Amino acid sequence: MATHHKDEPKKEIPEIITDPSTGKKYQRGKFLGKGGFARCYELTDLKTKDIFAGKIVAKSLLVKSTQKEKMSQEISIHRSLKDKHVVGFHGFFEDSDNVYIVLELCRRRSLMELHKRRKALTEPETRYFLKQILSGVKHLHDRKVIHRDLKLGNLFINDEMEVKIGDFGLATRVGYEGERKRTLCGTPNYIAPEILCKKGHSYEVDIWSIGCILYTLLVGKPPFETQTLKDTYMRIKKNEYHIPGRIGPLARSLIQKLLQGDPTRRPNVDMIIADDFMTMGYMPSRLPTSCLTMAPRFDSRCSSVATRKPLLEINNKDGSPVKVINKDGSKKEGLATKVPSTSGTTARQQQQQQDSQQAGAQPPKSDEPSDCYLKDLYTQISSVVLSKPDEKENINEEESEDPAAVPMIWVSKWVDYSDKYGLGYQLCDDSIGVLFNDFTKLLLLADGENIHYIERNNAEHYHQLKNYPAPLNKKVTLLRYFRNYMNEHLLKAAASMCPREGDELARIPSLRTYFRTRSAIILHLTNGTLQINFFEDHTKIILCPLMGAVTYIDEKRNFKTYRLASLEKYGCRTDLANRLRYARNMIQKLMVTKSSTLKSSTGSSTSQPAQPTTA
Repeated sequence: MATHHKDEPKKEIPEIITDPSTGKKYQRGKFLGKGGFARCYELTDLKTKDIFAGKIVAKSLLVKSTQKEKMSQEISIHRSLKDKHVVGFHGFFEDSDNVYIVLELCRRRSLMELHKRRKALTEPETRYFLKQILSGVKHLHDRKVIHRDLKLGNLFINDEMEVKIGDFGLATRVGYEGERKRTLCGTPNYIAPEILCKKGHSYEVDIWSIGCILYTLLVGKPPFETQTLKDTYMRIKKNEYHIPGRIGPLARSLIQKLLQGDPTRRPNVDMIIADDFMTMGYMPSRLPTSCLTMAPRFDSRCSSVATRKPLLEINNKDGSPVKVINKDGSKKEGLATKVPSTSGTTARQQQQQQDSQQAGAQPPKSDEPSDCYLKDLYTQISSVVLSKPDEKENINEEESEDPAAVPMIWVSKWVDYSDKYGLGYQLCDDSIGVLFNDFTKLLLLADGENIHYIERNNAEHYHQLKNYPAPLNKKVTLLRYFRNYMNEHLLKAAASMCPREGDELARIPSLRTYFRTRSAIILHLTNGTLQINFFEDHTKIILCPLMGAVTYIDEKRNFKTYRLASLEKYGCRTDLANRLRYARNMIQKLMVTKSSTLKSSTGSSTSQPAQPTTA
C-alpha cells in the first residue's frame, strides 16, 4: 500500500458515499471535526434520511500493520457495545480509498466544550453527568472492556443533553480474570499512575479517569495539570493535587476515593453509584441545553429533594425553615426527621445545605471576570492581527476550521429603539431579550413562558409571563412589542432549537452592552461572546474568548468557525483578517468605555425602530 506524503494532493472524500457491500448511499454533509487519522462529517442515509456521524479514515494513513490492527480492534470493541450511554455504532465499510465508521450523531459536542465555556459546574449538574458516565462505564466493564481514554473530549452530548461514551481507539478487552495490561496509553491529564509506572493495569484506570473528570467538572481544571508534561506526570506519580475549600464534603470525599494511588483501593462502578455524593444531593432528571453556556437555576427543587431521604432541616438564607414537600405531595413547614449527630452537622446536612444554597435565584458566584472576558479576547485577537494572517505564504484556512467551537448562542434578530426604550433582540434559540435604557434587562425564554428580570446591579428574578409583579407591567408590554415586531418584520438568521422538558431550569446570556458605528453594530453578551454585524454586506463575526474562536458568516451566509490560535499559524484570507482588525478596534473601544455609558453615547436617535434587521 502506498504511503501518503504531505506534498501529495489529498484525495477529496466523495459527496455521495456508497457502501459497496449493501449499496446503501450516504450524502456527505457538514464537517464535524478531525482527530488522529480521522475526519468526521454528518452522513445522511439517502433512503431513510437518518443523519449519522461518519468517522472517515484515509487508507493511505493506515500504512503499518499495527495501525490497521488498532483500527480493527476499535471497530470490533465498539460494535459489541450497545448501551444508552455509549455512542451508537451503526456500521462500517470501506472503498478503495477510505474506511467509514457510521456512528450516532451527538450534536451538542462533548463535555470538553461545555467545560471550556463554563469552567466549574454546579454539583447537581456534575451529579447528573457523572451518573450517566458511570452507567456507560458499567456496561463496558461488565463486558470486560477497559476504555483507557476516558476524558471530557470523549464524552459526547446529544440533543437530549445525555452523555455518550465514544472513541474506542485505545480500548482493550480483558482476556482472563486478573490480566494486567502493559501498554503505555491515555491522555496526560487523565492517565493513571500504574500506567505511568508500567506496573500493569486493568479496570481501575477508568476509575482514576472518572476521578479526574469529577474533579475537573467541579473545580474547573484538571487535578494534576501543570505547564509541562514532565511536571504533570511527576504530580500524578506523587499523587499531588489540591481540592479547593469551596468543594462540598461529599464531593471531596468521593474525589479522594477515586484518586487513590493504589488501584486496589479504588471503588468499582457500583460502589461509586451508591456513594453518598451520588445519593444525598439533588439529581436533576433533565438539564436545559442552555447549561452548555450558563449555569442553570435550581429553585425549590433542590430543597424538596431531601424528602427522598429522611427529611432534615434546610433553612432559607434568612434562617427560616423552607417549605419541604413530603412523598405524598403534602407540604410541611420546616423540619421533619432530624438525624442524630454527635459531631454537629452531618455530611448529609452539609450536602443539603450546599444544594439549598445553589437553589436560590442566583447561582453560585463563579470566577468570571467583571469585563466578561474582554481583556482575554483583546489579547487573542491582537495576537492574530499582529501575525498578519493574510500575508502568509501558504494560507490554509482549512487547518484552522473547528466546528466543535461553534457558538451556542448568538443574536439572530435585533431592533434598536434606544431613543425611547432600548434594544430588543432575539437569540438563536428563539429566546427574546430587551436591554432597557435604564440598564435593566428582561428576558423571555424559548419556551415562551418563563421570564427573567435582571436589575441594574445584576440581581436576577424569575417569573412567568402569565404571573409577574405589577411593577414590571410596562417592561413586559415592551418585551411583547419587541417580540411581535421582530416576528412580523424580520427574517431569522439561524435554525431554532425546540423547547424541551427541563428548559424551565434555563438561564441564558443577556446583552451586556452594544453600540453602533456607521458600518456595524457591536453586541457584547454576558457570556463573553462578541458579535459584529456589518451593515453593507451583511457579513458577521462572532468571537468567543472561552473557546478562542471566531465564527465568520460571509455574504452568502456560509457559516465557518476557526480557532484564533490556528489562524495565527496558518493564516486566513483578507476579508476575514480585515474584520478581525476591525474587531480589535471595537474591543479596545469597549474596554476604555464604561458599558453603562456606551450605548447611550453612540446609539442612534430615531423616533421609530432604527434599522430593524436580521442579525
